[in-house]
Amino acid sequence: MLIDYIHKAMHKATYELLEDGTFYAEIPECSGVWANSTTLENCREELQNTLEGWIILGLRLGHTLPILDDIDININININQEVA
Repeated sequence: MLIDYIHKAMHKATYELLEDGTFYAEIPECSGVWANSTTLENCREELQNTLEGWIILGLRLGHTLPILDDIDININININQEVA
């Protein structure tokens, strides 16, 4: 499921050739996930690395990550404690 999520996110990426000749990419649904590099392929690789780190950190910190095309990787923890 995690690999499917990464693939869906990468398919939503937008790329732009900047005036300085470098490539910029971002995934609009994943706030703060972007990359910039001298080649399109390097930009794509950097974007995926950034996405993977963003996912790991988000899950570790308990952030709610966006659901992409019905793929939900959020960890739902229900803690039911009875008060004695």
